[in-house]
Amino acid sequence: MSTTRRDLIRRLRLLLVLATATTLALFLAYRGVHDDTVPLSTASTPGIRAVDTARSALRQANAVVRETGAEGDTSGEFLTQISVAQQSLALAASENVTGLTGRHDVQTVTGLIAVYSGWVERRGREPEGSPLRAAYLHYAEKVLGLEAEAGTEGDIMSRLDALRGEQLAEARRQAAFPWQLWLGWCTVAVLYAALCGALLETQRFLRHRFRRPVQLRLLAATAVCAAGVPVLAWQTLSAHRAMTDSVAGVQVPPAVPDAVPEGAGEVRGALADAGFWASLSDLIPLGGAVVAALALWGLWPRIAEYRFRSQR
Repeated sequence: MSTTRRDLIRRLRLLLVLATATTLALFLAYRGVHDDTVPLSTASTPGIRAVDTARSALRQANAVVRETGAEGDTSGEFLTQISVAQQSLALAASENVTGLTGRHDVQTVTGLIAVYSGWVERRGREPEGSPLRAAYLHYAEKVLGLEAEAGTEGDIMSRLDALRGEQLAEARRQAAFPWQLWLGWCTVAVLYAALCGALLETQRFLRHRFRRPVQLRLLAATAVCAAGVPVLAWQTLSAHRAMTDSVAGVQVPPAVPDAVPEGAGEVRGALADAGFWASLSDLIPLGGAVVAALALWGLWPRIAEYRFRSQR
């Protein structure tokens, strides 16, 4: 009695199980990486750069106060830098990298900037030579965090440093590749190899049993697997490298103020296509369904043919 029908059914079941398992594992592993690429590129790193811009603007504002006389304390350059700092902090708050705590920190710093500006304005109203000018500058720089005894949690710079540290910790978490992701991608590799092997073995079986050189539907299923999974895996590796590079790029605040926008441009460039590649995760279930459908379409006519033969 021929066992062909039973062999075909067994191979079809194996292909459907492997296609389903590979699709599920690939979907979860792919999303595990790419779900963090968009937040990292559009929120975390811009939020960190916004804090860097605010720090730089405040230092430049204070430099204007020190380098100019009374007429420079509330000059256009000073007010411009204060405005830049406030706008940058508003951007940092809108990115919502660290949640409610981060927004509260930004509100506190914004209030302290107003206090700092108030001391600077009072200094500017004093005539040249007044001893109060030095006292008001001392109070302003103490609020700012540039005095020798500064560095406590209450001044502006210390709060910005703490906020930046929290944002950087979140960015590192997003760019990390923990053991769960390693396990997921190792599972994908094993299932992918098994699926490709099963497809090739089934085609070999059909070629020897039915004397046909190729089964186009199974060949198409093999092509989908051979092309799709490696491309997604390679892009995931590239995305992870870009995420790591982006975090490394914002690891240390730029020493030169002009380097802040340059660094921000480099970060955006590294993850420019993050949204597109993340959206491809929605196509993974479709690809798995195509592979399963092609396997079913390729084997079922043969299975049905042997069923009819057994009935005769």
